[in-house]
Amino acid sequence: MILQALVKLYEDLRSRDEIAAEGWNQVKISYAVCIDESGAITQIIPQVVEELRGKKTVQSPRQIMLPAPVTKSSGIVSNFLWENADYLLGIPKDTKDLEKSAKRFAACREKHHELLDGVDSDAAKAVLAFFDNWDNANAAEHPEIVPIVEELRKGCNLTFRFNGGFVSDDTAIKKAWDSHYGERAGDALQCLVTGEYCPYESTHPKIQGVNGAQPMGASIVSFNAPAFCSYDKAQNANAPVGKYASFAYTTALNYLLAEKNYVQRIGDATVVFWADGAKPQYRAVSCAALFGNNESSGFTDEELQSAVAKLAKGLPVEELDVEADRTFYILGLSPNSSRLSVRFFLKGSFGSFMKNINDHHERMRVDKPSFDKFETVPLWRMLSETVNPNARDKSASPILAGAVARAIFSGGLYPAALIESIMLRIRAEHDVTRIKAAIIKAYYLKNPNQGCPKEVLTVSLNESSTNAAYNLGRLFSVYEAVQQKANPGINTTIRDKYFSSAAATPATIFPVLDNLCQKHLRKLDEGSRIFFGRQIGELKEHFGEEYPLRLSLPQQGSFNLGYYHQTQKRFTKKEEN
Repeated sequence: MILQALVKLYEDLRSRDEIAAEGWNQVKISYAVCIDESGAITQIIPQVVEELRGKKTVQSPRQIMLPAPVTKSSGIVSNFLWENADYLLGIPKDTKDLEKSAKRFAACREKHHELLDGVDSDAAKAVLAFFDNWDNANAAEHPEIVPIVEELRKGCNLTFRFNGGFVSDDTAIKKAWDSHYGERAGDALQCLVTGEYCPYESTHPKIQGVNGAQPMGASIVSFNAPAFCSYDKAQNANAPVGKYASFAYTTALNYLLAEKNYVQRIGDATVVFWADGAKPQYRAVSCAALFGNNESSGFTDEELQSAVAKLAKGLPVEELDVEADRTFYILGLSPNSSRLSVRFFLKGSFGSFMKNINDHHERMRVDKPSFDKFETVPLWRMLSETVNPNARDKSASPILAGAVARAIFSGGLYPAALIESIMLRIRAEHDVTRIKAAIIKAYYLKNPNQGCPKEVLTVSLNESSTNAAYNLGRLFSVYEAVQQKANPGINTTIRDKYFSSAAATPATIFPVLDNLCQKHLRKLDEGSRIFFGRQIGELKEHFGEEYPLRLSLPQQGSFNLGYYHQTQKRFTKKEEN
């Protein structure tokens, strides 16, 4: 299903002239080698463009439409019209590797003679003259190469220019390549993607752009060891995919991964998404809705919320040309040595995905501090709350991240590991932030539990709640306020010393806090004593004569929400005053 969806995407993009034709691909080129009629190098021109990555402008290799790359799983094979300096010029990465470099240059020369011999074109003759006359043994000493030889040794790609243009644009050369690529040699098997009987691709083109995968690319489909094979079938004959389908799905996926504004990270997974018809506005809306990437998408918060609300109801958004019933796909890929693992693949209507995302954001709504810039909590920010802020690796657990993403996209239950991670961080940090409180609220709204009832899962403070754990959290917040009022500017409060144990074993800790509060109240003026005393008295009515001995994990969630709501109300009143 994944490969079929990607082949359909390729065909949609081809119908819009937004992707390479079969046999061609966008290739990152760092240098253009200019040659004359005799094949001599006249100049080497850098091919770089400026692009925005985040808030920084960086220089990157230029992308040029060139013949599709070959698969270099093993052995020496060359691309056509472009290569790295090892193949194209005979300049190896390691100066001790001269013998292998000579073989690679010879393979590149043979490849070009195979395709260009007999081609009646000045550009083709110039390229062949270059390979026939070039002294690859002394290539590094050429005056045009000396200044950039160290850059060339790093493996950047080069291509040819002749008579003011790229040789890949020459009509006769393009025709020779198309004729060569169109040859369907090999055994005919039924393609698992298209269902047609045709020659299969023994090794699929590489996928590039997945974070953490090998820089040269990795494969979704590959069989490179006897243990993976059966019935004496070699490589991808075990799961035959036709040459066209193989080219189409890899080209489409590489296209998605190259669109950096729409590629996102969830844990170790690189996530791409697309809609039938390949219209980019679907990716823009989903990227902004889930990942908070409004800047690159060009939406304001109001526009985005309005669009998501309409789509969640199954209505189209005419101003964005987006329809709720359009089929939408989400694919998460993780690195696995030379292969790629599919972390998740989801298919559904765009409106259903937006409804699930909108429902998630509604569950996550709590009163927020004035300094919090996020109107809705992006997924990456949500996952970051599960990580120790002092850890070297700030990324969330890949398994947890994938499970949370699937739950949000599909509208399923949140994983238990999410609430466990959040409660662990609260116990360690002795603090309930806006996002931690939002996660607790969202988790128990979606995964109901009597220990954390719906009456405490509110956006703001519920003063009418009779839940004991919730009111214990509120009482702890009032005790902290009394201490801060009695000792202005205090650095360490009761929260730093008693919060975790108060949430777990109230009967042990709250008598101590009661005594401390009485001492702090004596330092206050009469008006403050009356104000706080009334609050404390009202809250204690919910416990009877004894505090609960222990609170379960869901009850501790209620405690934390009570503490957050009460504290947030206190600060909100200060801001209003």
